[in-house]
Amino acid sequence: MEEKKPMKESRSVKSIQIFPEDTNHHNTMFGGKLMAEIDEIAAIAAMRHSGHSVVTASTDSVDFLQPIRTGEVLSLVSFVTHAGRSSMEICVKVISEDNINHQKHLAAYSFLTFVALDKDGKKAKVPAIYPESDDEKWFYESAIERVKLRHERRHESKKTLDFMSTKLYI
Repeated sequence: MEEKKPMKESRSVKSIQIFPEDTNHHNTMFGGKLMAEIDEIAAIAAMRHSGHSVVTASTDSVDFLQPIRTGEVLSLVSFVTHAGRSSMEICVKVISEDNINHQKHLAAYSFLTFVALDKDGKKAKVPAIYPESDDEKWFYESAIERVKLRHERRHESKKTLDFMSTKLYI
């Protein structure tokens, strides 16, 4: 019998405050710093779901929706939205909060793919997932199209890789 877990079991949350060293000359958070935070919380959700160590296979995109300013508090929320044989799609929502003005907004979001590895570094089987809430059902059902697009993009990426690997000094 196939093991299944509810999506909510993978839910992981991390909060951080943004300090001047986290920002650029516009006093907004460095995109690369945010990407590192996203990758870390996504990995935690993937490990929580799979019960294995994981590696990042891809990041579909990071959509920066609103600037994140010095002093704001970020809450990064991640959860598994699709589980394949050894891979998992993880959604990360980044919510920024101005605690002085009591305002919150969705600052960014991202979908990433992680692969579970066994103790020998080989791909490990992961449990299937199932949604329970209406929100989870939306993520679960819409994942089918994202997975399809990801497979198409991977095929195109292989063509680019073949070309670029012969042109190392462009």
